[in-house]
Amino acid sequence: MTERPVTHASVQLGVLLAVAGGFLDAFSYLELGGVFANAQTGNVVLFGVEAARAHGTDAVRHIPSILAFVVGVVVAETLLRPRVAAALRWPSRFALVLEIAVLAVVGLLPRGVPDSVLIVMIAFTASVQVTMFRTLIDWPYNTAMVTGNLRSAAQAAYLAVADRDPEAVRKARSFAIVIGAFVVGAFGGGWLTLHVGRHAIWISAGVLVAALGLFVVDERFRPEE
Repeated sequence: MTERPVTHASVQLGVLLAVAGGFLDAFSYLELGGVFANAQTGNVVLFGVEAARAHGTDAVRHIPSILAFVVGVVVAETLLRPRVAAALRWPSRFALVLEIAVLAVVGLLPRGVPDSVLIVMIAFTASVQVTMFRTLIDWPYNTAMVTGNLRSAAQAAYLAVADRDPEAVRKARSFAIVIGAFVVGAFGGGWLTLHVGRHAIWISAGVLVAALGLFVVDERFRPEE
């Protein structure tokens, strides 16, 4: 049995992954000293700013997240290699299980564990996610950052109005839904982190459990492709 593109690239899955992505960025920023786990552009910029100020210690603390993100890309690409994917049967589900496990551990770690360790773990999971899940229906997108999705939504909305293109309408609507889900995740992640603290990350893991369950539900109730 092979994985079904209808689930892997569905809007429903994209919504759940975007909620988790927004949640993790809000969590890491509030709980882990203003470092973004998902948005590596922000970390690169902050590294450059702190380096320009000659604040070496502040600059260096952004590097582990960037490196962990690179490692996550390598791991995800390895999961997608034909021989590895064939051995795993369902590499996307394996990636979700890996993410869930790492986030569960983050929530279990005591307060004495350095923030840099948690940042590395979260950045790794974010990287695995954005590398493994790159297609929304038929279009490239990102489940852990909003800039590219916003551009795609705006472009599609323009074409929908200017050309009355029904496919552009569909694209604009789909991206708008995913962007909205990211905002919901960021708000929820921020609110829960402020009120619950480090254990709030388990909510993000729970959202990914729901994403994993979506594969099972689709396989059981949707007709074969």
